[in-house]
Amino acid sequence: MKILYEDNHLLVVVKEPNIPVCEDDSHDLDLLTMLKKYLKEKYHKPGNVYLGLIHRLDRPVGGIMVFAKTSKSASRLSEQVRNNEFQKEYHAIVMGKVEEKGVYEDKLLKNKKTNTTLVDKNGKLSVLNYQLVKYNKENNLSLVRINLKTGRSHQIRVQFAHRQHYLYGDQRYNPYAKPKEQIALCATSLSFNHPITKEKINFKIPLPNSYPWNIFKVE
Repeated sequence: MKILYEDNHLLVVVKEPNIPVCEDDSHDLDLLTMLKKYLKEKYHKPGNVYLGLIHRLDRPVGGIMVFAKTSKSASRLSEQVRNNEFQKEYHAIVMGKVEEKGVYEDKLLKNKKTNTTLVDKNGKLSVLNYQLVKYNKENNLSLVRINLKTGRSHQIRVQFAHRQHYLYGDQRYNPYAKPKEQIALCATSLSFNHPITKEKINFKIPLPNSYPWNIFKVE
């Protein structure tokens, strides 16, 4: 568990892949529980520890997350999320060669029973833009940088899959993914206004160094 930043109001951490953000049907140890335990032990807090969940990452996805240590911070950060004032950047590896840059606009509908999302005319408008960082011809894979304009469930995975640029290792939406392959999607950058000081703060992490990330050799 890597902590990028901590003060009296915020906790910014790197979520490892395959750890649930909060408790799910698997009952595996989740990040929220881990962080509450960390705070309880570090500050010798009696009783329950407050930690506000502001946004989510899919279980198989790793990357930067921010949590609120007070209800005031949680309220102000959640308002930024609602107003699309969080700037979230992701990197992904997708199948095939994509255009140099582009904007994807689709209406996405979530099926809560199956926990899947599909492109549907009755769904909510979902927008992202992306830029091609590098193409690996030998493996026919593209490394892309993605900026989310909306934050729908499974949005990146579904919008790229809809165009047959399936995310490498996506067990849910990529029909070519092999069993136990790890999805190549990482939340690499997060920017927002500090809920108390109002100062703009930015966090970035490097790309993973495992396959297939390591075939691109980018800074």
